[in-house]
Amino acid sequence: MELQQTALTQIWLKRIGASAIGALGGFAYYYFIGCTNGACPISSNPWISAAYGALIGIVMTMGSKKNKPQEERVTK
Repeated sequence: MELQQTALTQIWLKRIGASAIGALGGFAYYYFIGCTNGACPISSNPWISAAYGALIGIVMTMGSKKNKPQEERVTK
């Protein structure tokens, strides 16, 4: 039970860390590249660009489902 809880904690810590790094990346995008006239919905607001960056960070940490290898069928 404790091993399972430790693995779950590690997964969440990775996601939180990736979210923080993504948020910093989103803010950096706003700061260095963002548009100043307000016409760009993502890069004109630092909160929105940080939220998108955090979302991308979380999505990158989510793994795909690992498919079990199918047994090879031998035909006679």
